[in-house]
Amino acid sequence: YIKWALSAYIALVFIQSLFFKFTGSVESVYIFSTLRDWSGITLFEPAGRWVIGTCELIASILLFVPRMRSLGAAMAIGIMTGAIYFHLFTPLGTNILGDGGELFTLACGVWISGWIILLLSTGEVMDWLAYLLPRPTLAR
Repeated sequence: YIKWALSAYIALVFIQSLFFKFTGSVESVYIFSTLRDWSGITLFEPAGRWVIGTCELIASILLFVPRMRSLGAAMAIGIMTGAIYFHLFTPLGTNILGDGGELFTLACGVWISGWIILLLSTGEVMDWLAYLLPRPTLAR
């Protein structure tokens, strides 16, 4: 039940943010424009906003497919690692347009939830690793 509850939390955070990312809300445009201006990478706004939103949607779906849950959790961790980094180490900061750090706090909650899901899914993670990593062969 814990994995389902954490998956629901992550999906809720991601899904509710999709409207803002895909419609170009003031907050989303501000975030990705700030990153564009800071980095000089013009793809941050609007393409980066759409790509991140699409990745969040995919992760949300995978979190509810039992054999794919660990992949969805890993995607959530990756996405939120980027978000946390940009909040802490760029001009973006943790207080977005006076939100009191709400977006940053949600990012941290998703990041922690993703790691808990992975820790509770070690068997599934090991199965994925066994599938993805080649087995050593003995040379003759």
